[in-house]
Amino acid sequence: MDDTWLTSVCRSIEPLREEAMAAARERLDSLTKPPGSLGALERLAERLSGIAGTMPPPLGKKVVVVMAGDHGVCEEGVSAFPQAVTEQMVLNFLRGGAAVNVFAKHAGADVVCVDMGVAATIDHPDLIASKIAPGTANMTKGPAMTREQALRALTAGVELVGRLAGDGVRLIAVGEMGIGNSTAAAAVTSALLGAAPEASVGRGTGVDDAGLARKRDAVARALTANGLAAGAGASGAEGALETLAKVGGFELAGIAGVCLGAGVYRVPVVVDGYISTAAALVASRLSPHVASYLIASHRSEEPGHAIVLDALGLEPMLELGMRLGEGTGAALSLRIVEAAVDVLGRMATFASAGVSGKLE
Repeated sequence: MDDTWLTSVCRSIEPLREEAMAAARERLDSLTKPPGSLGALERLAERLSGIAGTMPPPLGKKVVVVMAGDHGVCEEGVSAFPQAVTEQMVLNFLRGGAAVNVFAKHAGADVVCVDMGVAATIDHPDLIASKIAPGTANMTKGPAMTREQALRALTAGVELVGRLAGDGVRLIAVGEMGIGNSTAAAAVTSALLGAAPEASVGRGTGVDDAGLARKRDAVARALTANGLAAGAGASGAEGALETLAKVGGFELAGIAGVCLGAGVYRVPVVVDGYISTAAALVASRLSPHVASYLIASHRSEEPGHAIVLDALGLEPMLELGMRLGEGTGAALSLRIVEAAVDVLGRMATFASAGVSGKLE
């Protein structure tokens, strides 16, 4: 696979539709409330209208996409859990027993689990098999994946959004599962934003001080081994693709593809925590309009997450001290997104309710 497909996809992503956003602003200012009094919900309603190109934007099916993949960097002792947990948790998702399943059910959403690169063979009728390879290589010794593998994973994410949109899905939340993936997210953050490992690396699954030191060291060595100097900041689409291939993960690449698909198919995507947001950062570097189609669900406990959110210019809806991943924060936020849409479609105006407007 060459870069032609990716270039075409990225060029097809357009800015938000200003006319729909203007109509949303006019509608919001006519509703029975002081202008701007619903705060971030009003800004979200405007953006959702701009994404869909209609006011109010359509409501429809909701899904939580959980991308899963394993990481060779686990050889460096960067996680408090063994790599086998990735496979075990994928089975838990498929059985409906994980936190993300509980939150998705609460939001009325289905969970779609995708094997992007789990280091095990999982045979289940509800699993979407998009395995690129059984786990990435150890990024401290060289590239985590080849350029072609990164492109294949991006393609899988974009194509999944196309299928979901074709099935009537109008809102997607995205999360991940992969032991070692917070190390990959930190490496991506350091490479793209110039953050030192001390700033980008957190405790992830709950490593102790020795484990945290190993994670920071692994990120520093991965950056050096792959020619991605922390503090410099890789730039442009080429830098993003290079970074993704060298220190990313198959599930990160799949999530980045989902974020690109948001722009292609004009479907809003709610991103979860640090790993998902780092993947969104890659997508935003590949195509500059992508961030407008993304909604930040929450700010996690991982220190690097705030750095990436700021770089994307995204305002998280929740701050609950969460750091689980899986798409849990994104699933919790789905009802808030729907509430922003319902305000546009269901709330009375001053005129229709017979309520006096603001004094001139």
